Amino acid sequence: MRLFLYFAVMKEILARYIPERAIEPAFDLIVRCNVHLKIVNERATRHGDYRKMPDGRHLITVNSSLNAYRFLITLIHEIAHLVAFEKYGRYIKPHGIEWKRTFQQLMLPYINPDVFPSKLLPVIANHFKNPRASSDTDAKLSLALKQYDPENDKNYIFEIPLGGRFRLYNGKIFQRGNKRVKRYECIEISTGRVYLFNPNAEVELLN
Repeated sequence: MRLFLYFAVMKEILARYIPERAIEPAFDLIVRCNVHLKIVNERATRHGDYRKMPDGRHLITVNSSLNAYRFLITLIHEIAHLVAFEKYGRYIKPHGIEWKRTFQQLMLPYINPDVFPSKLLPVIANHFKNPRASSDTDAKLSLALKQYDPENDKNYIFEIPLGGRFRLYNGKIFQRGNKRVKRYECIEISTGRVYLFNPNAEVELLN
């Protein structure tokens, strides 16, 4: 009876965070993989996380602030780590070919118009030809998913004008510099040190 109630509550919680048609398959995957899912307050440095607990359970945390589509992708991303480690061993690269193949296989049932809006599907399908360590490093996917976020005052680094100043979540202020290959050089105002930023890092533009 207690286990039944636990599963019922978990399914009810999932319904608040992922698309309706994804609830049943995602719930079945969570149960099958013995996942303890924990939904946490927003962390600026990551969307989700996976680690194996001492008692053998698999703890996956996902940020509560994610929109339904990003939440689903993040959840399956983390479960793919679990499945890949269990199948191929703990010494594979976290985002190597084994993880990529596993992520592709686990996401395949969800890449359809019953789960994702039609205008998102081509971008998602393209991303999963070769999934990356983070959806944020795929500019097209990141922008497409952002359309479903609640309104906020954040900008991506690539949207900050050259020479413009911005603030990070930790209060540090930077000035945007030139693009170096894939990332942007930015100067920390208080120290003069140069840092490289992912173009899709979300920051607060300062006037």
